Amino acid sequence: MTKVLVAEKIGQSGIDLLREHFDVDTAFDTEGFDLPARIAEYDGILIRSATKMTADLIEAGTNLRVIGRAGVGVDNVDVPAATKRGIVVANAPQSNVVTAAEHTMAMLLAVARNIPQAHKSLVEGRWDRSKYSGVELMDKTLGILGFGRIGQLVAERAKGFGMRVLAYDPYVSAERYRELGVEKAEDSDAVYAAADFLTLHLPKTPETEGWLDAEALAKCKDGVRVINVARGPLIVDEDLQAAIESGKVGGAALDVFRSEPITEHPLFGHPKVVVTPHLGASTAEANDRAGFQVAEQMVAALNGGSVTTAVNAPAVKAEDLEVLGPFVPLTQGLGRLATALAEGSSVERIEVESLGRIAERDTRPLGIAALLGVLAGRTEEEANAVNAPFLAEERGIQLVETKNAHARDFTDLVRITVRTGGKDTRVVGTTLGNRDRPHLLEAWGQRFNLQLTEHMALFRYNDVPGQIGCVGTVFGEAGVNINSAAVGYRTDEDEGGEDGVAVMVVTTSDPIPAELVESIVGREGFLDGRAVTLV
Repeated sequence: MTKVLVAEKIGQSGIDLLREHFDVDTAFDTEGFDLPARIAEYDGILIRSATKMTADLIEAGTNLRVIGRAGVGVDNVDVPAATKRGIVVANAPQSNVVTAAEHTMAMLLAVARNIPQAHKSLVEGRWDRSKYSGVELMDKTLGILGFGRIGQLVAERAKGFGMRVLAYDPYVSAERYRELGVEKAEDSDAVYAAADFLTLHLPKTPETEGWLDAEALAKCKDGVRVINVARGPLIVDEDLQAAIESGKVGGAALDVFRSEPITEHPLFGHPKVVVTPHLGASTAEANDRAGFQVAEQMVAALNGGSVTTAVNAPAVKAEDLEVLGPFVPLTQGLGRLATALAEGSSVERIEVESLGRIAERDTRPLGIAALLGVLAGRTEEEANAVNAPFLAEERGIQLVETKNAHARDFTDLVRITVRTGGKDTRVVGTTLGNRDRPHLLEAWGQRFNLQLTEHMALFRYNDVPGQIGCVGTVFGEAGVNINSAAVGYRTDEDEGGEDGVAVMVVTTSDPIPAELVESIVGREGFLDGRAVTLV
């Protein structure tokens, strides 16, 4: 009989479900259980955060077919090692979304009504009724930065309190905002200007680290209250402290911190700050839900069902992967590039066209790659090859995939069109040479043939002499070396593009500072520019 090991304690409902299907052992209540010595006995293992599934441990599990992680992340699992062995790694990404949303509301109410401070005062023998008078939520504006699943659940609950909800997330369709009755902000500045309460639900990426800093707080309404149940590094602590002490920020409720665990912090004990020790996902229901959800995934994996929360890529026929393999990174890069070039404020639709011989294959991996290019690093939950369609669906982003066995001028082409704010932005690429190097063939309505690299910049400008030299001079003065460059062109049959306007693409070996691009776009004759990193 198929054997499963539950290595760490989970809710009984998850264990009961596994026992309905498999022979189950529990290591957490067995004294001296030697996991490395016994892991080869099991077809599946269910863990939480304490067990480290290293490459060596995975290698010792010669019969393993699935690793289940009862929680959101999989940092304690060597996913590449598992994938190499053909082992499915599944988690429970939706197990704590309700819990996190509810804790956000608890923190919102606590900071609005000074509940922790009033409680402390009363139990210490003081009746400070007037001192801890608060504010109502009714008719106040809640600003939400990051409108994924948790942000959307917070919005639904806030509307129940009669709040106006304004959210900003360019990777959520306008239709999804309408469905939830939430106002869509054009940018984060619009949220800052309107919010009485500001809650963060952003992913932690290099771009979002320190998002709420002195500059951002200066754009907020006087007396704004800040809630963070997402990730500590989103806030610059020193800037928040200064804003609270100056009166710019009326209060803060923090559940997460830059380093954890932590018991000493400048904001701890501040009369206008409410803090909790990362309790956003800590409820009995969430723990039980995580165990049950991952148990469901393990049952599916071991019984031949569909594993909807696997974090490693699903199997693709070897003959299809051989042909499509080089086009997967190309398509992901094109998805990221198209989104960077798009002008609208919300992604609504992504169209992936496979042309040429690749159209004869199972091209679903290309659709997923395009989604990853658009979503990676921009969602609360880390996007991967399995969950990307679900992340897109919950954000109201439509994925359309088409095939055509004929590709003009090239053996194979991938064409990505991203619709944002009702406007379409198209990019086209292919792979060339024995090493299948990715090449950009079209962007901003003009044609190129330039090898894609990690770092690049694109400029639109009036087609007059001297503009190319201007770009080279500015880059040189900034110490940024241009590896390659190309100027676009149009043919009679090309659609899009503008008369009298040229497009230039440059690639570099190092990241291109945004301020460098801004300085060029600010010069006479330049119309637009973008710096893009394709990873």
